[in-house]
Amino acid sequence: MDRRIRFRIGINLGDVIVEDDDIFGDGVNVAARLEGLAEPGGICISRMVRDQIRDKLPYPIQDLGEQSVKNIARPVRAYVLRLGTVADPPAQSVAASPPVARPVAVPRLSIVVLPFANLSNDPEQQYFADAITDDLTTDLSRIADSFVIARTTAFTYKGKAVDVRRVARELGVRYVIEGSARRMGERVQVNVQLIDGNSGSHVWADRFDTDRRDMAEAQCEITGRLARTLDVELVRDAGRRIEQERRVDPDARDLTLRARALFNQGISPAVHRQALDLLERALILDPGSADARILIAYILASDIGDGFSASVQRDQARADKLICEALECDPTRSQAHNVMGLLRRVQGRWAESQVELEMAVALDRNNAPAIRGLGQAMLLQAKPEAAISYLEKGIRLDPRSPYILIGYNTLGRCHLSLGHTDEAVDLFRKARALNPGVWHVHLLLAGALGLRGDINEAKNEIAEALKLKPEASSIARWRAIQVSGGWGNPQYQALFENNLYAGLRRAGFPEE
Repeated sequence: MDRRIRFRIGINLGDVIVEDDDIFGDGVNVAARLEGLAEPGGICISRMVRDQIRDKLPYPIQDLGEQSVKNIARPVRAYVLRLGTVADPPAQSVAASPPVARPVAVPRLSIVVLPFANLSNDPEQQYFADAITDDLTTDLSRIADSFVIARTTAFTYKGKAVDVRRVARELGVRYVIEGSARRMGERVQVNVQLIDGNSGSHVWADRFDTDRRDMAEAQCEITGRLARTLDVELVRDAGRRIEQERRVDPDARDLTLRARALFNQGISPAVHRQALDLLERALILDPGSADARILIAYILASDIGDGFSASVQRDQARADKLICEALECDPTRSQAHNVMGLLRRVQGRWAESQVELEMAVALDRNNAPAIRGLGQAMLLQAKPEAAISYLEKGIRLDPRSPYILIGYNTLGRCHLSLGHTDEAVDLFRKARALNPGVWHVHLLLAGALGLRGDINEAKNEIAEALKLKPEASSIARWRAIQVSGGWGNPQYQALFENNLYAGLRRAGFPEE
């Protein structure tokens, strides 16, 4: 049996994966025994690991000599990988000179999650705070281009009063996340702060709570919401830093980060164009960039679905090519499967869309856009009851996203199709409040209001929709736009004949 253990060296060092064959006795692994020997900012490794990585990473490696290690009879040769400095290249002359360390270039999305404090009166609840720290570390490592310190290193700071600026310097990160967890009866509350490691100032802080009785469910819900919110906040702050620096010669990663920050602002044709311009520049600088490909395909597919595309066939073809290339490079990217799911939906391939979105969620349980997408896929296949649970979960995970209006919008359609008119009106109003510039939300609200008998208000909503989208001037023309955006399934359209379209007719919206 192959007894080798695959693991990441302490932190996400450019995804360097090593094989540790130093196994003794009944599967006792040297790496697991060595991790406590190094001080903060360093990681202890075995000889086997040292031999594999010393020519692949820029960090200096110090020989600690023979060390006595728990559960291993004979001494083991140990080494420490220093994370805070970069080793100088070998001297060119015969004369030896002492090594000189120079600062590491700190990645833009570099993060350490410090162990969360347990504020409960019961010390046994520490496991919950530790679990939040573990899960959040794992979830943040899924963010594209993130550099996340592993829990084995982060937990060396547990129980210590720390200066976050010193921690950031020691580990070479831009951001420090710290927080606390408190359980009060059946209620769980988590406070979290995102801190600038250079200045020590707060970038963002918030409180998350839940009253779920099942602690495993509470942990899942809170860490999911935390991870999703932090993804948005980190990208927003990184994009703001890049803009402030006004770099004359930005690299592909900076351009992609700026595009992500723009795209996170919400549904807007103008903002999408700006983001696409940055991404096209990124692809010129780095033709192999999977992140740029995924985001370009995402924006193109979103524009098709929202009726913004100037050429649906052209945009579909390009998005398909780009996302297939990205998945060919790495089929485990959750966001790539999410984009493929959206693209298949706008292409009218609804069953395939569902499969891709399910894959996205399997790869990342907190992928809120994919979870919302599954709700849309269910509704498009005329399954509004099944869609509701996905949409509600997507809203819980990502309640402050500008794209949450998609969740409210689709959830409103579900309730309208099930005869819950008042609920639908409330949800469409929430979607409108988030972004009144999205034209089809006004038509959806108009249909629900017309069905309820609020004719004057419905007429006002129709007028707003026509200001934003003059070509959507009749039920027939709106149906055609929906078909081009992937909403043309006859079973789906049939759900709304006696409610949405009936309400629009009552409000005077023409048939043709």
